[in-house]
Amino acid sequence: MASLSFLSLPPLPKIRTNPNPTLSLLNSYNPSDSVSSSRFVLGPRSLKRRMMNRGGAVCYAAAFRPQTLQWVSAVSTAVLVFTKGTTIQKSFLVPLFALQAPATVISWIKGEYGVWTTFLALLVRLFYFIPGELDLPFLTMLLVIVAPYQAMNLRGSQAGLIISLVISAYLAFQHFSRAGSLRRSFDQA
Repeated sequence: MASLSFLSLPPLPKIRTNPNPTLSLLNSYNPSDSVSSSRFVLGPRSLKRRMMNRGGAVCYAAAFRPQTLQWVSAVSTAVLVFTKGTTIQKSFLVPLFALQAPATVISWIKGEYGVWTTFLALLVRLFYFIPGELDLPFLTMLLVIVAPYQAMNLRGSQAGLIISLVISAYLAFQHFSRAGSLRRSFDQA
């Protein structure tokens, strides 16, 4: 039987630790040494010492929780609703908000305060003219309140994510195509 030496890994090199990690960000940096590793070690001091002793680099990445991304989506959708001069159809923002808003916002809208707010907005809308920017939040609340259970069950599912991505892609397409070019779409009006 043939030898499987190609499957064995070479031994790991010995890594020297810097005795004073506060003087240098480079692990095992020795000015007199011609070959020194240049691994950056970042993080809290105790973790830094542990990782230097282990010989590995520490990298921190801020992980976004789904709730954080839902709040970012809700705030950016609300800003787009109230922004004048955009080239997108703002009516597509209503289902996007209903699908991506955090659960606390949806429960507030479906609760007693949200129902009363929607009722009073409906009364005001019957007797007075409301501009389109102020009409869309009312329609959003109305959509969330009267949406059937099956439609609201799409929130947080793969189907809801796909619907939100399609709406977002369509809105981005509208914005870029109506602006004329990619460079002009990011210019301030």
